[in-house]
Amino acid sequence: MFDEKSINLKMKKTIDNFNKELNSLRTGRANSSMLDLIKVDVYGQKMPIDQLGTITTPESRSINIQVWDINNVAHIDSAIKKSELGLNPQIDGQLIRLPIPDLSEERRVEMKKIVKSMGEKCKISIRNIRRDGNDELKKILKQKEISEDEEKKFEKIIQNYTNDFVKIIDDKVASKEKEIMTI
Repeated sequence: MFDEKSINLKMKKTIDNFNKELNSLRTGRANSSMLDLIKVDVYGQKMPIDQLGTITTPESRSINIQVWDINNVAHIDSAIKKSELGLNPQIDGQLIRLPIPDLSEERRVEMKKIVKSMGEKCKISIRNIRRDGNDELKKILKQKEISEDEEKKFEKIIQNYTNDFVKIIDDKVASKEKEIMTI
């Protein structure tokens, strides 16, 4: 029997990953999730910054990282500088301050393109999940486990999921673009 819930679940996970990627983008306002994708090479493994210190946003234009182990300060500093966030850490003992500079108009336009590209990649993933679901339906139909009417019904359900999730992506892209262009 066909399980349409697994298709829905895969699409939801794709949207969750898209949300994480969007939140990690720098929009001019301090947001601790900007650091989520940065991994620091410590203790022989790559770890997220939030497992090495406390991240706070005391103001809308800065992020503070209170590092728990002073030996990790240089590693975190290095990882942030290597990231594509364009941030310049200021070290004060075990405290790392990250001033968030204003985005230039040129950078804002570039960020919009990045957001659009991320949205397109996510839509492609959703469509690939739809294709896989439809392929599975055809296989089950060939094995005569479902009728043609059931196949059509499930295809329609999968298409509705696809339409709903693509709309969610479009809405999130539009919202993020608006946030980026707001000065």
